Amino acid sequence: MHPCETCALRKKELFSPFSESDLKFMKEFRTGDVTLQAGEILHNEGDENAFFYTAKEGQGAHFKHLANGDRQLVNFIFPGDVVGLQALLSGAAATTAIAASPMLLCRFHKHKLAALFRDNPERAYALTWISAVEQHFLGETIATLGQRSAAQRMAWALLKIHTRLSAVGLAPNGVAAFPFKQRDLADALGLSLVHTNKTLAKLRPYVTWDHGELHVFDKNVLADIALTDHEAPQRRPLL
Repeated sequence: MHPCETCALRKKELFSPFSESDLKFMKEFRTGDVTLQAGEILHNEGDENAFFYTAKEGQGAHFKHLANGDRQLVNFIFPGDVVGLQALLSGAAATTAIAASPMLLCRFHKHKLAALFRDNPERAYALTWISAVEQHFLGETIATLGQRSAAQRMAWALLKIHTRLSAVGLAPNGVAAFPFKQRDLADALGLSLVHTNKTLAKLRPYVTWDHGELHVFDKNVLADIALTDHEAPQRRPLL
């Protein structure tokens, strides 16, 4: 099991620092690590899980499977995100979580949740804060699908993704690894694959996404197109 003291995420400016008591508690709270290869499933929709996780390395996504056999990408999983908490509260996973690249996740057992809220209110607040931020992002995504044009949706998504990956050190020299397919982004933005391809071509002077690499050349122009502000992510807790 990777020791908490050497966790690379704790060194990122994006995440609030641990106190000595936080570190001691988290070493006792966690129950191990999980490694996944690209394409491997962490949990399936409908599973009743005994664990939840913090993504430490790599990227993945949540998918919903539809009655016609298709699947819909609901949200991405980036380092620092909590995975599987919803299933603990509702009884079953609402989505299937799949690794898009090799992943390392820190694992926590659900029976320790009571101890988290009882013995470490700061870490409990961190968990609540992370859940609230995810809910806010999903709300912003719904607004994007309903109110923005195709170009605005694409600019908004690529800017958000690049900024988030940059904040965890996954965009050296401005180039972020983003190991998904155009179909995945098309699903997430409610666009056809053809429309997605054409929209990416129109945005090419400002951003490119080829062979799993996302390169943003002008964040200010992308922000203007997306009708949003370009700002660094808010500092957030880490579980």
